[in-house]
Amino acid sequence: MSDKKKVSISPSLTDESLAPQAEMLQLQRKPNKLFIGIPKESTMIENRVALVPASVATLTSHGHRVVIESGAGEKANYDDHRFSEAGAEIAHSTQEVYKADILLKVSPPTLDEIDLLHPNQILISPLHLPIITAEILYRLKNKKVIALAMEYIKDEEGGFPVVRIMSEMAGNVAMLTAADLMTNAKGGKGVLLGGVSGVPPAKVVILGAGVVAEFATRVALGLGAEVRIFDDNIYKLMRIQNRVGRPLNTSSLLPYQLEKELLGADVAIGAMHSKTGRTPIIVSEDVVSRMKPGAVIVDISIDQGGCFATSEVTTLKHPTFTKHDVIHYCVPNISSKVARTASIAVSNILTSILMKAATTGSIEQTIYQDPGIRNGVYTYKGCLVNEYLGERFKIKSMDLNLLLASHL
Repeated sequence: MSDKKKVSISPSLTDESLAPQAEMLQLQRKPNKLFIGIPKESTMIENRVALVPASVATLTSHGHRVVIESGAGEKANYDDHRFSEAGAEIAHSTQEVYKADILLKVSPPTLDEIDLLHPNQILISPLHLPIITAEILYRLKNKKVIALAMEYIKDEEGGFPVVRIMSEMAGNVAMLTAADLMTNAKGGKGVLLGGVSGVPPAKVVILGAGVVAEFATRVALGLGAEVRIFDDNIYKLMRIQNRVGRPLNTSSLLPYQLEKELLGADVAIGAMHSKTGRTPIIVSEDVVSRMKPGAVIVDISIDQGGCFATSEVTTLKHPTFTKHDVIHYCVPNISSKVARTASIAVSNILTSILMKAATTGSIEQTIYQDPGIRNGVYTYKGCLVNEYLGERFKIKSMDLNLLLASHL
């Protein structure tokens, strides 16, 4: 048997690999000072403000600069003096606010507002799918801003914190609004939601079994209404029963059963939520046309397109329209009816995001490190990075993870 040839390897090639190696650690970034701008909202009869004085005080106490346009908080009952005392700078021109590195809004940007943006600026605002247009996306791309839709930002548990807190309020407000719309004073048939002795209560049908449905159900049951809940997610149906703490009439979204209940309903609540794009249309126009005259539809899903085929976006100034003798209420910012509570809720969430961004170095760095924040980005430095919007408007979209990996 022949001896195998041995290949001699220089010790210099092996000794180093066996020696202890230095550990590569990420450098700790120094906290960064943020420059935040809050403009006065001018569209959709918006009453909320993105940051309340208590949150402004928290940010300014850490050395961050906050500029707020004069009158931005008046509809939420916060005057300029309160913001000034909290450390904010009061700007008397919109252009001055738009010089900020981070812009916070509680309504989607208009074309005129986009013209005031500058490259690499961070814009955090709602998206509102029914009113978004291709031109808005093209303008944001051309401005090379980093735009985040606050309703798609996720927390560490994978939930949507802005959607969650707004849904709690929307569920409460929706049922109280429906009860009001059924009265004679608001053009309804004069039906009391809870009924009285000898008179049966109104029937309420809720599409979806999420947070909106839970809080709407609590109010409806508290007022004495009869509730039916539909959802294809059996786990959600089980969860809502456990949280409400009493047996409920629930069902999967079976077309025959849903149609039967809707035709006898006094109130129908649309409470479906999509994690990516538009909510599916659950109820056709034919079914709506055969509902009881004077019935009320409150489509809370309208900010994602709506789940009734007859739904159209309305505003708080003109909140309702009647179609097929059915009253429709389709206000996407329904929580703006309780502007002070809603402002505090949104402000709490945005403040935690901003404080986290300051410790990581910037919001850009937070986007890079946090997949939950990254989930809210839809335009990034001249690129559309939301696949749904790309397919809807036939605009080329890119994978944000690839852009960040290449540090573009």
